[in-house]
Amino acid sequence: MEMMPQFPWEEMDRGEVLSIEQLRAGSAEALHDPDAWIDDEVKRGVLITSLDAMLGWSRRYSTWPVTFGLACCAMEMIATAASRFDISRFGMDVFRASPRQADLMLVAGTLCWKMAPALKRIYDQMPEPKWVVAMGQCAISGGPFAEYVSVVPGVNHIVPVDVYVPGCPPRPESLLHGLTLLHKKIQTEGSRLKRGLN
Repeated sequence: MEMMPQFPWEEMDRGEVLSIEQLRAGSAEALHDPDAWIDDEVKRGVLITSLDAMLGWSRRYSTWPVTFGLACCAMEMIATAASRFDISRFGMDVFRASPRQADLMLVAGTLCWKMAPALKRIYDQMPEPKWVVAMGQCAISGGPFAEYVSVVPGVNHIVPVDVYVPGCPPRPESLLHGLTLLHKKIQTEGSRLKRGLN
């Protein structure tokens, strides 16, 4: 049985279609848990607790987010930065426009396969250590659009996700709670290298 192409050839040039199809073929399953590398580091015994605690504390309060607002969840993310909820209390007062200045990616909204290469490129340009927050049901699992061919069934099929913030769309309080959970995770990670850097 021959399958039809996922995207019409008339709308995109062939190179773009091929790159999207390659990314889609390689993203059939969700990525592994990003914390699995910690066990290997503990076995090697290369941890210095006082330095880890200091670096974890400093990273915890200096995360700089790069925004990746794709749909209605982006409005709630913007509201989180407004004066009522004041994300500045967490050291995230300036959303970065450049991935090279950011270490936290907030993905808010529906991710389509055509936008997935851009998300992957921005993630790859971010310096280590880096973290990802998937905000909203569409970013977590595709949401009500999960059955559509053009929608990615979760951001974790493209990049590893550290914290999931559920809701449709999640309220700013939910995002702040998710960022608090991320801060606890950053504090415990300390200076250990992220995601398999050897």
